[in-house]
Amino acid sequence: MASERDARRRAYLDKTAAETDALEARGVMMGGNAFSPVLLVKGQLTEDEKNGAPAFSGADGKALRASLAALGYAPEDWETLLTVGEDGLPLGPELLREALAALDPSTLVCCDEAAASALREAYADDLAILARLEEAMLAPGVVAHVAGMRVLNLGGFADALSDAREKQVMWARLKLIPPLGEPF
Repeated sequence: MASERDARRRAYLDKTAAETDALEARGVMMGGNAFSPVLLVKGQLTEDEKNGAPAFSGADGKALRASLAALGYAPEDWETLLTVGEDGLPLGPELLREALAALDPSTLVCCDEAAASALREAYADDLAILARLEEAMLAPGVVAHVAGMRVLNLGGFADALSDAREKQVMWARLKLIPPLGEPF
């Protein structure tokens, strides 16, 4: 029984590794825990990131990880994805959807307008059927349910870090996505 369970786990790991390796070979930049329930997405890179630093390794990443921890997420419960490829060009809608399907987060956080815009394009049909306009437009501070994910557009997290009032706005928005209940 245990070896059967181990074989199944190994198959899941191998499948995910193959999918993420194939995405990275096509220029998709991601990091963190591929089995995480939370995916942090952005399209506007900092100067350090443009020069090769890992995504979310600066003040925005530290603040987001601290916020997630304060909400009750485990330290390893996050994954990152950039909506621009290694070439600096935006990912196409199909490639972005493929990356999101491979990572399969339960909660997706758009950290800037570039990420929200890319998501709007990739999920246009799914967003068009939502009843509330604010959700369909992925308005900042509104939680939308899209393709089985909770989606929150923070509306410019990195820019908000330099303003005390805007940091409070970001914290209020993040509190809209507490951890989902564990199945065990």
